[in-house]
Amino acid sequence: MDLFSPATFGDLHLANRITMAPLTRMRSSADGVPGDIVVEHYTQRAGLGMIVTEGVFPLQESKAYSGQPGIETDEQVAGWKVVTDSVHAAGGTIVLQLMHGGRVTHTDITGTDRIVAPSAVAIEGELYTPTGKQAFPVPHALTLDELETTKQALVAGARNAIRAGFDGVEVHSANGYLLHEFLSPVANVREDQYGGSPENRARYGVEVTTAIAEAIGAGRTGIRISPAHNIQDVWEKDDADVRATYEALVDGIAPLGLAYVSVLHAEPTGSLVQDLRHRFGGNWIANTGFGVMTTRDEALELVGGDHADAVAVGRLAIANPDLAERWAQDAELNEPDPSTFYSPGPHGYTDYPTLAEANGTREDANA
Repeated sequence: MDLFSPATFGDLHLANRITMAPLTRMRSSADGVPGDIVVEHYTQRAGLGMIVTEGVFPLQESKAYSGQPGIETDEQVAGWKVVTDSVHAAGGTIVLQLMHGGRVTHTDITGTDRIVAPSAVAIEGELYTPTGKQAFPVPHALTLDELETTKQALVAGARNAIRAGFDGVEVHSANGYLLHEFLSPVANVREDQYGGSPENRARYGVEVTTAIAEAIGAGRTGIRISPAHNIQDVWEKDDADVRATYEALVDGIAPLGLAYVSVLHAEPTGSLVQDLRHRFGGNWIANTGFGVMTTRDEALELVGGDHADAVAVGRLAIANPDLAERWAQDAELNEPDPSTFYSPGPHGYTDYPTLAEANGTREDANA
């Protein structure tokens, strides 16, 4: 396969195999509505094969941080419709990442009276809230009835995403958030059918993904996983347990015919990731962003060497809105500025120059 060739993932059509990883940017309003600056940011990156948005909350209780966009209210749906219309007009494909923050939040962020998780186990440490740094709260352990209600809220969020014009939905089961919390034997200490064995811990993620695929179509549904990421106290340190848990998850979703699985892992060509890929049997997106940026050479090797069907790129997609064009030409790249990743406003968000703009600046300087 060629990194720059088009691809079809279920109902999703990619102009190339370079996708934009979901990236927290915190630029939406206090009401979770994406505004003009968000429209500009995503539209600038329409040349990537597929854009996956930042994590978007489907209900207020699941909001993980200030400035995060939602997909629960009519106002949020309308805001996203402007984004998707603009991206489509620019020739792009855009998927919404549906994210329940689980215990990685605080009531000062959600404005609700509780934080929820698989179990009443808090994250050690502190987080930033609108009222300053505070300790992570002990979450409420979701009851069986509440698990069903939460699943239906996620399904409603997926339906709203399609109503907002998105080409598909990526189920967020990675990076320490709710569905990932269920997979960990440390974050999930339940004693019912959703806890204990690897199969039980994988059950809720399978059920949620199945319900979303049934609601919007499997060809428009993907899922994001990060085995053994060990982030935000979602510990997965027993190799045998990690393998058994993710095999159970992949076995549960493989029959659905999903558009893709996106995997964040430090060793995308290693036995765990490749075994899971063959077990899934469908389109596979590799993301190596474990503290290092994915390089052009690495992306070429992952796709050209048949280790993945596409790559997800984070920080270089932040700094290079025309990354696919730059990589196709093996051109010089802008360097990302981490100090602006989470700050408000356009700086470090919409003001990175394209290659044409950068060349024009250099020509002007030499005139």
